[in-house]
Amino acid sequence: MDDLKGKVVLVTGASTGIGAACAKAFGALGCKVAVHYNSSKAAAMAVAEAVEKAGGEALVVQGDLRVSAECKRIVTETVKRFKRIDVLINNAGALVKRVPITDVSDEIFDDIVGLNVRSMMMCTKYSVSHMTRGGSIINLTSIAARNGGGPGASLYAGSKGFVSTATKSIAKELAGRQIRVNAVAPGVITTPFHDKFSTPEQLEAMRLTIPMARLGTADECVGAFIYLASEKLSSYVTGQIIEVNGGQYMP
Repeated sequence: MDDLKGKVVLVTGASTGIGAACAKAFGALGCKVAVHYNSSKAAAMAVAEAVEKAGGEALVVQGDLRVSAECKRIVTETVKRFKRIDVLINNAGALVKRVPITDVSDEIFDDIVGLNVRSMMMCTKYSVSHMTRGGSIINLTSIAARNGGGPGASLYAGSKGFVSTATKSIAKELAGRQIRVNAVAPGVITTPFHDKFSTPEQLEAMRLTIPMARLGTADECVGAFIYLASEKLSSYVTGQIIEVNGGQYMP
């Protein structure tokens, strides 16, 4: 989209999966992309290289988004380089570990909720003052926010439920500033997330519940983000959750 060329896009968790696919796609549209990562430096550098080869400009920023001060620093580094933020994609998040409710500890609670909830809230908090009219915030939620997720995923599903609900609340808060806030809710997508947390048998069982009879890919999620980022395409869209799940869940 021509209205996205030159826009500054901060993508958290951009080293792999959906975040990496988004960063590359925005780079191909001529955006200035801040590629955030926590531990996967080599993968983040490869994404940044792909962004620049596609015609965009890239900045690689590292930080643990479970820590509020790190969220602030990442936003500050992005603004120092690119002067503003036009699009914030709160993509960072993870299941972390499948844990039955009887085994939930303070440590695992803090890890999961911090990564999925604090990162979104605090990156949004610190980015808003650097956004102007026409800005777009896009949060990554999940089909798990709708159906509770799989075994041992209560904290993950609950944290994504928070993201979905908070998206609507923040959208109301920022509407007067002409900053739109929406979310994308992927279904079963073939990313390192499922490589780590789902067995082949579990993935096959999930596939059988999908009307399109296949799992999705990270690239198939990208269009929703581009649509929500583009004021030309979605200037009157805020507080919405776009489901990308092959028909597995139809609200």
